[in-house]
Amino acid sequence: MQNLTDPAVLFFVLGVGAGLLRSNLQIPQPISKFLSLYLLMALGLKGGFSLAQSGFSGDVLLTLACAVLLSVLIPLIAYSLLRRVLPALDAVAVAATYGSVSAVTFVTATQYLDHQGIAYGGHMAAAMALMESPAIILAVLAANHLRQNGLTPLRQVFRESLTDGAQVVLVGAMIIGVLTGDAGRESMRPFSADLFKGMLALFLLDMGLMTAKSLTQFKGHSAWLLCWSLGAPIVHAAMACGLALVAGLGIGDSILLVVLAASASYIAVPAVLRHAIPEANPGIYLGMSLGITFPFNILIGIPLYSTAMPYLQRLFLS
Repeated sequence: MQNLTDPAVLFFVLGVGAGLLRSNLQIPQPISKFLSLYLLMALGLKGGFSLAQSGFSGDVLLTLACAVLLSVLIPLIAYSLLRRVLPALDAVAVAATYGSVSAVTFVTATQYLDHQGIAYGGHMAAAMALMESPAIILAVLAANHLRQNGLTPLRQVFRESLTDGAQVVLVGAMIIGVLTGDAGRESMRPFSADLFKGMLALFLLDMGLMTAKSLTQFKGHSAWLLCWSLGAPIVHAAMACGLALVAGLGIGDSILLVVLAASASYIAVPAVLRHAIPEANPGIYLGMSLGITFPFNILIGIPLYSTAMPYLQRLFLS
């Protein structure tokens, strides 16, 4: 419940409540897009500034390797289970959605860790960027195999994944942060640091409104999918937790890796799947990720993972 004392999270709750009450409150689409780009740019800059100080050490590369491994394992395991209860292409779409990551969940987790005084590496923003695309590529390969006609060219998928606006802003801002270092941090502080909390609160208000809409669209789907939407984050978090313990990652990096593994995409993956796998039902994969998994992680998951990880690490090392 400690997460509910955070104003940004409370704005998310306000958005959900307003949406369920059918209020006419709305965030115009251009403003919503600006907020998303702002958060990604600020996150990329923060990660770049930290990387400029720490550099790419062995620990950093190990963390990134763990992130890539999870981004491949999770969608493969998810598909092997989902295909037993869903049509094949719907199973592919859901597996891709849960194999990719949510930037807003990650940003909210970094704010939670800052509030708790738990340090983490700036390279975790790079880990998030690396974890976004593998699930999309695997999904398109699987869909082409199921159709057996190569409907979506893999080259096009690679291009869309690597040139997506969100990816370009995040990675580009990180590079700029690395190049400018401390001088860049000071010059950008009013924009990328002082305004960040308020921008996040406004964006989470918009996400709350979208979540309420997704919850209404999800009605009528099986209880099994509801269980998956709540159980998958826990299972994926446990996978990331085990990997982090074996790799010996620090507390902050471990928590963020767990949060990334537990999250599910509701922007990047659905945008690609609507074109690459039009046969899949968006009401299923978007309703699950945005309507159920996203609010679960924001309200319960982040504090749960953050509390459990230090305890598990002490237990593992004892």
